[in-house]
Amino acid sequence: MRRRVVSIIGTAGKDDEALKQARELGRMLIDAGFRIVCGGMTGVMRAACTGARSSKSYREGDCVGIIMTANKDDADPSMDIVIPTGMGLARNAIVVASGDAVVAVGGGAGTLSEIALAWSMEKKIMAIEKSGGWAGKMSGQRLDSRRMDAIVSCKDASQATEAIMEFFNKDSQK
Repeated sequence: MRRRVVSIIGTAGKDDEALKQARELGRMLIDAGFRIVCGGMTGVMRAACTGARSSKSYREGDCVGIIMTANKDDADPSMDIVIPTGMGLARNAIVVASGDAVVAVGGGAGTLSEIALAWSMEKKIMAIEKSGGWAGKMSGQRLDSRRMDAIVSCKDASQATEAIMEFFNKDSQK
């Protein structure tokens, strides 16, 4: 059976709370048996993969980075698998499409675009309130009327991991 993949989106910057939440999220998701995919660069992306690698359940290949450039060497060294796209920000669509669910941690305009793409792709979206940025602003919100659900509001990485596990447990019972 294929292991589930969670897309982690968020700030490329140095927001301490967002980075802390991303590290915890990466570790907890790997502990729970998931793989993670992200934009493969700095900030939340690096923090999530650093956290993933600290899990006792970590396996080579658990951290996938889909990067903006065409050069694999541009990826953060914490990535196990690097997929260079040469697509710039358009790679956000691939990051979101690659996950079975999406978690937003902090973030600026790039993260907002990924949230909108995830919404349009009908992905289950969790947002960590405590991390600030667009994740904090969009937590618990609906983007438009095409969906009846809302972005799942999660206080922290632990609650986001629980929400993901609950979502997949419900999904497997269908």
